[in-house]
Amino acid sequence: MLSLRERQKQRRRDRIFRTSIHLFREKGFHQTTATDIAKASHVSRGTFFNYYAYKEAVLLDFGAQLLGELREQALVELGQGEPPLEVLHRLWARLADVSEQERVLLSPLAYELLNPDPERAKAAFEALPLGDLIADILRPLKLRGKLRSDMSLERISRSIADVYLLSALRWAAYTPGRQLKEEMTKFLDLMLDGAVARETSKREKAARS
Repeated sequence: MLSLRERQKQRRRDRIFRTSIHLFREKGFHQTTATDIAKASHVSRGTFFNYYAYKEAVLLDFGAQLLGELREQALVELGQGEPPLEVLHRLWARLADVSEQERVLLSPLAYELLNPDPERAKAAFEALPLGDLIADILRPLKLRGKLRSDMSLERISRSIADVYLLSALRWAAYTPGRQLKEEMTKFLDLMLDGAVARETSKREKAARS
């Protein structure tokens, strides 16, 4: 049970979060200041920074919520016996859809993962463990020897997560008129072609011997 003070703090944080997201969508992330958020949330500017050390930290909460929802869907599908690669492709499609719908929010969030401040980049990485989710999806394939044996599951999964990040950044900056889902699917298929183990032909075995 939370104390009255803890409940009040949680409600205040929720209010600041909801107000921030509303203003980011309405005015744009870069056009919204901490002062704007504090005023609309009926708190002081200092109170805002007590809850969020910088504006992007609000986006980390937002991204973590979205990823949590995507994770639940993916794990349910795996639990129902869906093939891992199909689950991964559905996750990818949902990720593309939400990235297009929330472009105003997810573009600065993606850049936060590349922040030159190592502490902030680490905070973003820990808040948005996409690579861990991909690893959970692909683990059954790894256990069955269906993934490359010369790369760890973690390395394969984080490389695929990096593909999402680079695809989303490139799309947002240079090709917003294109369908992000189509771009992401092309890169995912390219990565999986290199990650999924394939049978070695007799000719290849002879060449190696």
